[in-house]
Amino acid sequence: MSTSAGSGSSGGSHPFGALREQLRDAAATFADDAGAVPGILSGMVDDVDRALREELEIFPVCHHSPASALAMVRRLREKQPKVIYVELCEDLRPLLDELRNCRLPVALQAFATDIDGFPPDWAPLSVVAPITEASAEYQAIAYALDSPDVELILVDRSTDHVFQWTPREPAEPAEAPAAAGGSAHGAEDDTARHDEAALHGDAVGIEIGDLRPRFAELEAHLLHHGKVRHWSEWWDQYVEQPLVGADYDTYRQVMVMIGSLFRRLRPDRHARDAPDEDRERYMWTRIREHLAASGADPAGCLYVCGAFHAASPVEQFGLAAEGEPYEISPRTETRWMYGLIPSSHSAIEAQFGLAPGAVSIASATWAKALKRSGVAPFRPAGEKGGKKKRAVRGRAAQPSAPGSPEGVADRLSGFLATPPVLDDLDEAELLGWCVDIVGLARRNGYLASTADAIAVFETSILLAGMRGRGRPTPYDFEDAAVTCIEKDTVPGRRDVRRLCEILLGGDRIGAVGYDALPPLARDVLDRLEPLGLNLQARTNQRALLDLQAAPELKPCSDLLWILRRLLGDMARPIMGARRLGERSIQESWDLAIGRNQRSLVELGYEGVTIEQVLEQRLRRDAWAPEATAATALEAVEEAILYLGSRRLADELGARAVELLTAERTVDGAPRVLRQIRRLLAHYRAAEPELPRWCERFVTAGYAHYCTLLPTAFADEATGLRQVTAMLGFLFEMESFALSLGCDHTQLELAVRQSHPEAPDKVALVWAARSRLGLMSSAELRSRCAELLANPLVIPAFPRYMSGFVQALEPVPTLTPFVVEQLSKAFARLPDSVLLPWLPKLITTLRDGARELVPVLVREAGRTFPAALPAVDAWVPPWSARPTASMVQPGGADAAPGGVVARLLAAHPATCDAVAGSLGYDAGWRTAEPGDGGAQRLVAGELLTRYPQTADAVAALLDLRPVG
Repeated sequence: MSTSAGSGSSGGSHPFGALREQLRDAAATFADDAGAVPGILSGMVDDVDRALREELEIFPVCHHSPASALAMVRRLREKQPKVIYVELCEDLRPLLDELRNCRLPVALQAFATDIDGFPPDWAPLSVVAPITEASAEYQAIAYALDSPDVELILVDRSTDHVFQWTPREPAEPAEAPAAAGGSAHGAEDDTARHDEAALHGDAVGIEIGDLRPRFAELEAHLLHHGKVRHWSEWWDQYVEQPLVGADYDTYRQVMVMIGSLFRRLRPDRHARDAPDEDRERYMWTRIREHLAASGADPAGCLYVCGAFHAASPVEQFGLAAEGEPYEISPRTETRWMYGLIPSSHSAIEAQFGLAPGAVSIASATWAKALKRSGVAPFRPAGEKGGKKKRAVRGRAAQPSAPGSPEGVADRLSGFLATPPVLDDLDEAELLGWCVDIVGLARRNGYLASTADAIAVFETSILLAGMRGRGRPTPYDFEDAAVTCIEKDTVPGRRDVRRLCEILLGGDRIGAVGYDALPPLARDVLDRLEPLGLNLQARTNQRALLDLQAAPELKPCSDLLWILRRLLGDMARPIMGARRLGERSIQESWDLAIGRNQRSLVELGYEGVTIEQVLEQRLRRDAWAPEATAATALEAVEEAILYLGSRRLADELGARAVELLTAERTVDGAPRVLRQIRRLLAHYRAAEPELPRWCERFVTAGYAHYCTLLPTAFADEATGLRQVTAMLGFLFEMESFALSLGCDHTQLELAVRQSHPEAPDKVALVWAARSRLGLMSSAELRSRCAELLANPLVIPAFPRYMSGFVQALEPVPTLTPFVVEQLSKAFARLPDSVLLPWLPKLITTLRDGARELVPVLVREAGRTFPAALPAVDAWVPPWSARPTASMVQPGGADAAPGGVVARLLAAHPATCDAVAGSLGYDAGWRTAEPGDGGAQRLVAGELLTRYPQTADAVAALLDLRPVG
């Protein structure tokens, strides 16, 4: 405690002198440590005295507290202040005027994506300040909004300072600001409340009046002796209910005392208080600055802050403080955007660590207190869901004048000495709860009856009595209902505790009105209006679009696809697709725009129209430091699909060329190949000529991949899929690249210089050489036969086959060869090699070569017999067998291949071409004497050597082979 407190003396002239002496005597009698406890107790009294003597009236509050809200309404009607200072981030002030267009609860939000001065991994930065009707700050805001002569000033540090004061440690960035800005505790929610609890996302929460023990042992002690389960229940029983009907002076003194207690009972108090004390210095500095600039009379002002800050020990506390001025650091260059987002009771509970249902119960308590007291709350005129403007009435006289000794009366002594008043049992209310919970439970699958209602009634009274209450609270009722109805099973989606929350008020979900939405969100709703749906409803809306019968809905379809791209499940297509070259004539959509209003609001921070936001994001992705050529090509495709912008597509395509030439790895080669295939097919079908960037991309890619090919084959870190994609690009784009001036020799040299060691890559090189004519089919078969004949190589043969399977993409003409080698492998490999290989082969075909499986299946269908009876007599075409002649028995053409030889003799040009391709001299010679005068061909010798060819040709010509 700073020496500036000034009220530590115990003279009888002070209103709290007697109370101070009583506490000191009690501490001396009962405390073991005669030094610490008296200091804490007397210090609490000093804090109360100091806060109440301050010239500027301090109104201590607890967040979302009906007692605070009720006291605020009464004080505002009585005092009618002209200036209200509120503990809330000062840069959120413009948002308060839009509250009249919303349905509470909502949250004020500050959002930043382009950050400057903060660690890059913190982006995006988001701060929310939720507001409910049962809160003192909202009543003050509503009063000021409907009073033109009242000035509302927010004095807490800006959202930029929230993150400036965050320790820059490698810990989670979202948790760090919680210590400086309130709390960001988590809470376990059931599945039914998950969506509502996530309304705030991962934003940092700002609250007015975080009044909770920051000493775990103290909180556990209070819960144990208070016979309650969690802090929300303790606060409701021991603070909220007693203060709901208390007078203003008693309310202020009790709240400051609680704030002082929790502040003083903290381990390592001076170190932990540093962020809070900086906030207090900040707020008092802003208050003094405004008073000096406006010349306002402090007697007509009201300062609304958390009770924790009302008991502040800083030297800048108060208008008459003599401490040195506090230096406020400038804001960073981060560009902040502001808006309102929907909130809910469960979202507030989850973010600030409150018990599930606590805010709903507080809302019910608020409604009951208003009805009992007859006090009319403040609501801004025109508020969605509210009533018409209420005139502010009341007398300006004040019952006490804060800041003067004679205006402060000791109410704490009476409050602390008076035993709690036990409310009489409200049987009608409790009976209504019991009957309603049984009916609600039956509708949710529970076998509840009238007997259960009676049991809940009696158990509620029993639990209240055990806990020292004369009247059962909602928490007692919840426990009784769980005990008597739920038992040990939950038949449906909701348990009994959740049903009690629904019964007592439910999870109220707010909404931001149309006028309070950013321009982008309003533009989206306007453009989707032809659908005729209630897009702000929180339920799913089904939209059916017949684009052929109603072409005027095409702009709605275009907008929905962009929403799908940017916001995911907000717009989910049930029927219809959008791909290059495809346009649906009918579409069906599930729309959840009202449920995802927060995402739409945050999207509005990035631009004025949704097309502008998409264009910015595509450019940001393409020019990001980690961008690749595949990323830029994907951006090109999306620019064509969603924006139809040739200018943007050309700009992104040029960026793709730059990124491709700058890449030093080939990790993105498969994506590059897929993307450029689709784009070239689209441009060739839809455009009269290819864009210039496509030609540059093909030529640059041809040279780039030729250069990297030998290194990629030799590098063990480069996967087979990446090398296959490189070869696919080179072979598929070769004719186009050669027409643009590339050199085929470059590709041939790259393949010749490739000398891999891995078996799968070796097979891939063989396939590439076969494709380029550097290796004949006979040599390829010979090498595979040598592999199968070598016992030392057999265990590695499956890896060779994996390479051949992958090679089907760049060299599809190898399909018959791959089917042949797979058949030989299954026929010859031992089980010890074959069985471990099967899972890997299946995985390769499923993941790495999914598009190649149909090709293999079709080729196998042409090779293998189609009927089961033919399997026994079937001989594979690649198997050696006795020579078969294609003549009738005893005919003149009994020589092997005689009929085929005569065919070739009749068509010498064909014979020349076939013999030349096989490396033979296709010369003609006359038959020797004894050959019957018939001409013989060199090709006849070939047919003798390869009888299976003669059989195949004979089958095609419908000739019958004769053995």
